[in-house]
Amino acid sequence: MHTLEPYYAWRNHYIASEDPKSPFFDREYSEFEYSTKIYNYFIHPQWDTIQSPTLFCKILFVDYEERFAILEFIGEWNDCLYNDIMQLKREVIDVLQAEGIHRFILIGENVLNFHFGDDCYYEEWFDEITDDDGWIALLNFREHVIADMQTIDVDSYFVLGGELNELSWRTLSPAHLYERIDNCVSQRLGFIG
Repeated sequence: MHTLEPYYAWRNHYIASEDPKSPFFDREYSEFEYSTKIYNYFIHPQWDTIQSPTLFCKILFVDYEERFAILEFIGEWNDCLYNDIMQLKREVIDVLQAEGIHRFILIGENVLNFHFGDDCYYEEWFDEITDDDGWIALLNFREHVIADMQTIDVDSYFVLGGELNELSWRTLSPAHLYERIDNCVSQRLGFIG
């Protein structure tokens, strides 16, 4: 797992540690010292902690004008033992929402498992952003992770599946990725509304 580093090609567009509005502002990273672990496995030092021992993230891009953020994750999403959604909501999402962000793209290719606990933080997050025409899109999460979310209906708070499971997002700029996902979300919500 130590070789899986967060996507870095957008660093010419955005760096969370250099953004005064970011929850990770002024964070310093080591390229050579591996100290953070998920269970007994070291992870790349570029990942940011959300105060969970099993789930880490990286804010890849934030556009305060268009009001969206793109986050990448690694680890095990474990609400059952560590209430990861609460940690994510309080440590990262609340900070971004306070700056006006209401659309979130969560990239989950490196999320290995999902363990359910309680849905109150999902519901809170969903209610807060939908009041402002916002959404949460899950991008490229593994099939078994999505299946686990669907089993207990947490998926009802997210836009996921279909094209969002197979999108080659690394070939796009942050703005183009947002536009593509926004179009997909609009089409889906158009069928509902």
